[in-house]
Amino acid sequence: MTEETKYSKRVATNMVIANMIGTGIFTSLGYQVAEGGIPDAFSIVIIWLLGGLIALAGATVYGEVATRINRSGGEYRFLTEIYHPLLGFISGWISMIVGFAAAIASLSLAASEYFAPVLGKDAATFHLFGMELESAKWFATLLIAIVVLVQLGGVKRSGMVQNVMTYVKISLIICFLLLPLIFSGKYEPSGVSFSPSESSLSTIFSSAFAGSLVWVMFAYSGWNASAYIVGNLQDPKRNLPYSLLRGTIVVTVIYLALNMVFMYVATFDELAFQVDLGNVIANKILGSQIALLFSVVFSLALISGINAMFIAGPRVIQEMGKDHQLFKVLGAQNESGAPVNATLLMGVIAVLLVHSLSFGDLIEYIGVTLSIFSLLTVIGLFILRRRDRGKEDPNIVKAKFYPLSPIMFSVFVIWMITYFLMSKPIVIVWFLITIIPAIILYYLSKRNENRNSDNMGTTDKP
Repeated sequence: MTEETKYSKRVATNMVIANMIGTGIFTSLGYQVAEGGIPDAFSIVIIWLLGGLIALAGATVYGEVATRINRSGGEYRFLTEIYHPLLGFISGWISMIVGFAAAIASLSLAASEYFAPVLGKDAATFHLFGMELESAKWFATLLIAIVVLVQLGGVKRSGMVQNVMTYVKISLIICFLLLPLIFSGKYEPSGVSFSPSESSLSTIFSSAFAGSLVWVMFAYSGWNASAYIVGNLQDPKRNLPYSLLRGTIVVTVIYLALNMVFMYVATFDELAFQVDLGNVIANKILGSQIALLFSVVFSLALISGINAMFIAGPRVIQEMGKDHQLFKVLGAQNESGAPVNATLLMGVIAVLLVHSLSFGDLIEYIGVTLSIFSLLTVIGLFILRRRDRGKEDPNIVKAKFYPLSPIMFSVFVIWMITYFLMSKPIVIVWFLITIIPAIILYYLSKRNENRNSDNMGTTDKP
């Protein structure tokens, strides 16, 4: 693999930032401040800061795990090497369906929601061949198709698009953060206090706080994005930890600032259950007509997240195709380094999910499911260190603050998962249902490989 078919440090960092800044930050607060959520602004700031610290702890652990194993594929490759190929296969399946395809679908739908005011209320549906179709879902489908075409152009083109779109997104957010200051006399602030209240401490240790943490972790999901392309990354020892840590720190600062702006401008009632928080704030500050410009830019900015997931996701499918003969066709890539079949498959799955998506429940499902496999990867570092004891490899990047970093990550993720086991067990049931097809496909693949091996052995006999 030449340097031209590998991603640079800048692309890897932007990929982490773009993967993280997406649907979560512009939707999560609307569910956190709703009835039964978190009642005060101080506790909300704390939960977003805590989410950043958890992501940083995970990022530094992933840096070591990825450089020890040094192959693309993320959790699929890590759990295969650390535990067992079956667990790795299940993780790859979950990454394909939940971690990337479902996230791409939700990002595409969010981009459609932000663009909807531009089209107007009358454009909510359109007719084709006598059928009434939802404009938002077909707009989302079009976005996915465009990004797939970009990805099929290869590593160089997709990396260039990623850099440009990430800079657009960051520029938009900076402008958005300055709006309340520039137009301070044009709207009435919410009057919220960011100081701790008498109930703040009890709120932080409550079950509602643990439940809201899943929305935060969904928003932070993507902190491990560049670990998926470690095999396609220039100088992974230096560039992988740089991209993971720098990307996560940048996003943590942005998330804290954005949430404080949201709560400063709009009341909890105005924010509750809103999917397009950016539009809510822009409308209040600028008025509906000028806010249309932000609607367009917001929808364009979300495309960087879609593109970033199409960089990372197909690499998981590609690695599965290399390891399992039943999926061999998915392991192929073109001369430009694009995993063509894997990219097309992920696009098809994402489109199917766009047309069958239930947003609120899906976010909780994504957050819990991905956290389980991230937890297994982080715990796996203890196993890898014991296994590799006495072997010094100069290419390995040691996790900072070990063993505190993996312990901290594990404790908070287990706390969150425990909350759902006790209060919303249906989320865990969905998780178990999802992995059943993966187990069946894994053993079908193994049986097919064993049969082919036996046939070859029979053919070779004199």
